[in-house]
Amino acid sequence: MSEFFTWWEQRRRDNAYHVARTPLDQLDGWMFEPGTGNLVHRSGKFFSVQGLEVRTDHRQPPVWRQPILVQPEIGILGIVVTVRDGQPYCLMQAKMEPGNINLLQLSPTVQATRSNYTRVHRGNPVPYLEQFVEGRRGRVVFDALQSEQGSWFMHKRNRNMIVQVTDALPVREDFCWLSLDLLGQLLSVDNLVNMDARTVLSGMPFAFGPDPYGRPGATRDPYGSEPALHSVEQLLSWFTEAKARYFLERRLVPLREAGQWRRDADRIYHPSGRHFEVIGVDVQASNREVAQWSQPMLAPCDRGVIGFVGRTINGVFHLLVQARTEAGTQDIVEMAPTVTCIPANYDGCPPSERPPYLDLILDAPPERRIVDVVHSEEGGRFYHAENRYVVVDVGEDFDLEQPPDFIWMTVGQLTGFVRYGNYVNVAARCLLTCMASKATQLAAIGG
Repeated sequence: MSEFFTWWEQRRRDNAYHVARTPLDQLDGWMFEPGTGNLVHRSGKFFSVQGLEVRTDHRQPPVWRQPILVQPEIGILGIVVTVRDGQPYCLMQAKMEPGNINLLQLSPTVQATRSNYTRVHRGNPVPYLEQFVEGRRGRVVFDALQSEQGSWFMHKRNRNMIVQVTDALPVREDFCWLSLDLLGQLLSVDNLVNMDARTVLSGMPFAFGPDPYGRPGATRDPYGSEPALHSVEQLLSWFTEAKARYFLERRLVPLREAGQWRRDADRIYHPSGRHFEVIGVDVQASNREVAQWSQPMLAPCDRGVIGFVGRTINGVFHLLVQARTEAGTQDIVEMAPTVTCIPANYDGCPPSERPPYLDLILDAPPERRIVDVVHSEEGGRFYHAENRYVVVDVGEDFDLEQPPDFIWMTVGQLTGFVRYGNYVNVAARCLLTCMASKATQLAAIGG
């Protein structure tokens, strides 16, 4: 751990970064499209900010309009792994993103949009990209198209990959090999392991078994086949029923027609001061594919909460999973944490209008929190977007009967669905990764 932080501070000292807020109408290379008012790049690539109209019977209000990021291309999020003396090691990168609250965070080996790795920006090649495209020498051990934040992205997916190589690759500047055990410890540090790394790491059990973080002393395998409250067939039926029960209709509209949202020279915002803003930034970075660029970013109004309620059932720890609808998801629902929200959006609301279980998670005493850490969301598109990731053990007296949109799953059952795209949303995948380093604690809870 001390060696890692020595290296980390050296990377911070050896590179120079600067991010400055800039009015949207002064962003180099970006413009508001005549007629629609959409915010687009002059190349027609990267992404755009458009308007979205949503109609559904699974959220309140049932109809709304909002700005949304539209980025139809599929990027690559990939981690190269190797095994030494039976211990998996990951090749990780110290990567600057303009939206990170601390700029530098630990990222996957490759974290690149298609526009980036095809070099639309005419910058330097993406290091280690050859390990994740055709002609690779390594063995693919995890490969899935996974969704991203459906509240802020329209139909956004990235390819999550883990590729195993037999020999450790040469280490380039800003990269290092880290054991899974050390990564598990670093996941407990606020704002260190970035979102892209967390979502890829959720696929690690499929590569190296049920306890990839090598936790010592675990007497029960939290990813195994212990008695569960529901069979996988029952879980699939519940999920299919939720997709059939509700409807979700979306259509892109001109940004200038995005309902109550307002635009001035500096930003796009909601007059209530809630939800998020769209802002502009100018960026300088000494160790990116291009040294200087400008872009719009989505900036949440406040810190969010992503949390699982959990309890032991039949001697096995279970999570209360939600079938959740978001504006930009590919399907009507995805498997999500018990709670996903920005609490400030509900200030002053009566209890009946607050998200179910939110106050239960916020008020949980420290001894009941299995996970409690603050992590950043994707810093390439979101500015200072933080969420508090929490898992609360509510105890065996907590009622098993819950509303139809919620169901109990074991950690292993939910992890199993990560293998497939559009089942487990990005918030749940990131929280599963945070839980993976708690295998010993979960085993003790389960008895």
